Amino acid sequence: MAGRSRRGATRRAHGMPFGAVLVDGGVDFRLWAPAANRVEWLSEGSARPMQAHADGWFSLHVPGAAAGTRYAFRIDGGTTVPDPASRSNPDDVHQTSEVVDPYAYAWHDGDWRGRPWHEAVVYELHIGAFTPQGTFAAALERLDDLVALGVTALEIMPVAEFPGRRNWGYDGVLLFAPDATYGRPEDFKRLVDAAHARGLMVLLDVVYNHFGPDGNYLHGYAPAFFSARHHTPWGAALNFDGADSRTVRDFFIHNALYWLEEFHLDGLRLDAVHAIVDDSDQHLVEELAAAVHAGPGAQRLVHLVLENDHNNARLLRRGADGRPQAATAQWNDDLHHAAHVLASGERDGYYADYAAAPAAMLARALAEGFAFQGDASAYRDGARRGEPSAMLPPAAFLNYLQTHDQVGNRAFGERIAAFADPAALRALYACLLLAPAPPLLFMGEEYAAGTPFLYFCDYAGELARAVTEGRRREFARFAQFADPQARARIPDPNDERTFARSRLDSAERLREPHAGWLAYIRGLLHVRRTRLAPLLGGARSGVHVLHSSACIAVRWPLGAEATLHLLANLDAAPAAAPPPPGEVLFETAPPGDRLAPWTVRVSLE
Repeated sequence: MAGRSRRGATRRAHGMPFGAVLVDGGVDFRLWAPAANRVEWLSEGSARPMQAHADGWFSLHVPGAAAGTRYAFRIDGGTTVPDPASRSNPDDVHQTSEVVDPYAYAWHDGDWRGRPWHEAVVYELHIGAFTPQGTFAAALERLDDLVALGVTALEIMPVAEFPGRRNWGYDGVLLFAPDATYGRPEDFKRLVDAAHARGLMVLLDVVYNHFGPDGNYLHGYAPAFFSARHHTPWGAALNFDGADSRTVRDFFIHNALYWLEEFHLDGLRLDAVHAIVDDSDQHLVEELAAAVHAGPGAQRLVHLVLENDHNNARLLRRGADGRPQAATAQWNDDLHHAAHVLASGERDGYYADYAAAPAAMLARALAEGFAFQGDASAYRDGARRGEPSAMLPPAAFLNYLQTHDQVGNRAFGERIAAFADPAALRALYACLLLAPAPPLLFMGEEYAAGTPFLYFCDYAGELARAVTEGRRREFARFAQFADPQARARIPDPNDERTFARSRLDSAERLREPHAGWLAYIRGLLHVRRTRLAPLLGGARSGVHVLHSSACIAVRWPLGAEATLHLLANLDAAPAAAPPPPGEVLFETAPPGDRLAPWTVRVSLE
């Protein structure tokens, strides 16, 4: 919901059925605690009993409470817990919550209605590692650089309150509170406001498949949040389909709407939806998407992006008008994996599925979205993976050569430029940035950052030791880490130096070879923005051809009167293929039937 101040600035808040809500003369507090007999509201040494209601709810109106009031809940006279719907927890996840007035921030983007998804050039960043200061305010100072690069959308890794001072964000436990290490809630709003002023969309990564292992008190007073039947790689699954699941589903759907409405975000990236186990008639993702389309999506362009290892094309389906009926797009790991094999030669783990014919799989991913569309996966012991996707437009897929996962899940966090052939990388970037599907760059990728992006966190005691040992144990199956002494060299995630090494050094952009990479990526994005973007709204699924095992041709219709052609020799040996028709937009070698190693030509007919 939104309102207007007398000076014309827009004020925004999402109405929630739980947490702390400012009302005339005080604050209403509500907590769902179905396993508790008694709940007390605590603030500044005083305690007040909350009124018990049906279905496990407790409530209390506190006259005189206001924005800035610090509070907590005491369960059955014992454990004191923060508000799970806290809008702010200034002293970390174990301490008191703070009442926030969402209407206090005066927005200046009242005319902003978002941008069409086919215009997206996405830049993924981690607030803590993006700048030396690691804050929302510092990130704001870099927005003009991203606009100059050709970026049109930020995708921010999770900011929900996590334990400690540093974390990737996927261990959040207070899902409505921006982490205090990054700044105040209004600082995040100011970043979004400034991005909109520059024409940038802002998407936020959210985690609805598990809570982090430290600071989550729900097990004690609301065990119905968790499923006894389902499990995830991170422990107990969330209860989206059992008894009392309605309240659990509402909690997460309201969280999505909260970020979209109160922080005026342009979309969400839903982490690992394949780990959201839900046997309901309507899967949580579908219900959440319907709520978004009927709510903020009815007023402006709002986009939902999935990470989904199952390649469920049905979650990306379009209506007769071409609009998404559920999610807007999905991170396309298939394209990444095929490109990674071509660039690096690595074939361990899931890359084995792409090792036999990486160029052919890249061509299919460029043309049709998924490379695995119901095909058997050797990595998954022959299980079939994916659904047919050729009927979907390119905009249903978000393509990339790097993400936080694909860099950070390497033992030493190396970026692809540290170990791949530069000629191969240049060719693959041309395929990525000049194909119709929206591309994603991971922070620093535009200048081939020399800093790694390592896995980091800030746990203490036994949990810290378990995380460090578990991280090193993950790599034991790789030959280079079979020796325990080799595994001991893998950086400790809890060591503050691991985090410090992961921070970008933006001064690299001024030095070679980084300045050269920046000019190259900026040039490709200039071609995309000036020649392709006006046509991409009409882009449809493509057709791919193999001229040899590593020489591919893909063509996409861009509406009724234009066709985009890509020809690429993705090999260190020359190849032969007829040149694509139309006006050449980009090429790495002179025209002709003979293609030098790692040659790309893109033309518009």
